[in-house]
Amino acid sequence: MEIDKKTNIKFSIIAIISIIVFAFAISPKTLQNDTFYTIKIGEYVMENGITFQDPFSWHNLSYTFPHWAYDVMIYLIYNVGGQLGIYISTIVFASILGILIYFVNDKFTKNKPISFVLTITAMFLLKDYITARAQLFTFILFLLEVFCIESFLNTGKKRHIVGLIIIPIILANVHVAVFPFYFVLYLPYVAEYLIALLFKSPHYFNNKKIAKIERLLEKEEDPNKIEKLNQKLNKANNYKQKLLKMDEKDSYKIILNKKARTKALIIIMIICIFTGFLTPLKTTPYTYLFKTMKGNSLSNISEHLPLTLADNVIFAIVLLSYLSILAFTDTKIRLCDLFMLFGLTMLTFMSRRQESMFIIICIPILNRLLTDFIKKYDKEGIEQMKKLMVSFLGGFITICLVLILSILLYNNRFKDVYINYRIYPVDASEWILENLDVEDMKLYNAYNYGSYLIFKGIPVFIDSRADLYLPEFNENVNIFDDFLTMSNLNTFKMDEMFEKYGFTHFITMTDAKLRIYLDLQPEKYKIIYSDDYFYIYEKL
Repeated sequence: MEIDKKTNIKFSIIAIISIIVFAFAISPKTLQNDTFYTIKIGEYVMENGITFQDPFSWHNLSYTFPHWAYDVMIYLIYNVGGQLGIYISTIVFASILGILIYFVNDKFTKNKPISFVLTITAMFLLKDYITARAQLFTFILFLLEVFCIESFLNTGKKRHIVGLIIIPIILANVHVAVFPFYFVLYLPYVAEYLIALLFKSPHYFNNKKIAKIERLLEKEEDPNKIEKLNQKLNKANNYKQKLLKMDEKDSYKIILNKKARTKALIIIMIICIFTGFLTPLKTTPYTYLFKTMKGNSLSNISEHLPLTLADNVIFAIVLLSYLSILAFTDTKIRLCDLFMLFGLTMLTFMSRRQESMFIIICIPILNRLLTDFIKKYDKEGIEQMKKLMVSFLGGFITICLVLILSILLYNNRFKDVYINYRIYPVDASEWILENLDVEDMKLYNAYNYGSYLIFKGIPVFIDSRADLYLPEFNENVNIFDDFLTMSNLNTFKMDEMFEKYGFTHFITMTDAKLRIYLDLQPEKYKIIYSDDYFYIYEKL
């Protein structure tokens, strides 16, 4: 027993070291566009509180501050460590996520080798989502939520209830857009419980019938009535035996569990609905996602577009691995896992960014399926693999393999800088601050680099906070739509758009379509700055 414990500790140490190394390799050094406005919003909230007014565009709009707590945290990190601090925080959060994926998988299956392999696989699949954005922090929270739900249903310990209540409070302040998703993860467990009740109801009503007949028999004295009651009792008992035989056969593929603590879980879920009020954002947790889905920004932002398997071969392979195990082996799946798998697959097809949630939440399901399959055909295989990996040679080979993979991935990022000059107007921003009056200027800029202008203290026309520029959040405001019109060079509406907003200056990338329109009218628009990547025009 002591040897097994030491083996488990050694294995976990090797796994944690490998996960941290891998997290370092996949964490990007270059800051993502949302990170720039995140820093400035955090600074603004620290100095002014939540004002519900946007201080960064020149439109005088109202703003909900949907991830104010995360913004403050990132600003404090930046204030202490600068761009390096942001980079280190991304590595730390990625490492926490990876270690948590490993321990949650191991907790659910008691299978350390497969848990480790699937953790590295999951992190590789998540590498495009590892960035200094609120979503990285919420990945950790959602994984903890599933862990608390499963642990509460299995043990009933109160600390898991506390965790389930704290998590939505954090979500309502850290990333309000995903607050409703917290409740989506309860649904597979609730659905399984309700279906189990439906299937168990014949037992319940038949047992009630048997008990009633037995009570009548105790009181009855008429021989004829006693005979009729005995006939009914025999019939009810025969039906009971039939039901028991059906239960023994069980479903070939699906395991149906009716866990008594699910009632308490439903109560917890209902209580947590009200945690959305524990935020300075008022009712935003309940309205933000609905308003966002009503707007057309989702159909114009790449990460919100539907996922197609032809364009995402890796996800197709992942999905095929689940289907192969279920279709070609006799491995069974819990009904709640089947619901979770199906639901997150549908969400992923609706919006490609949900691929990240599929990976995080469904990897433990794949682990359960693989573990059950391996145990059925090779009970000792898992232990032998674990002992091999904790041996000196095995541990050395494991770490070397992870190091090789990490180096290959890191080589793609080795020359990265904190700010990409090709994407963000670094030199152009400095020129604007030195040569133009930013307070009186009405600058046209594109969506993707507006956040960098905010970071430099330059009021913007638009930035990647898409919700801010939609009529659902600011009545009669169609800035997002108007930006699409201008960026696509709709020549029939350009003059109308320019007059509507009264632009005094324009900043464009060298290959922007808008430059064609501006260059064709030199009597109206003059180039006052240019570098290798950006041009600035002034209206004459």
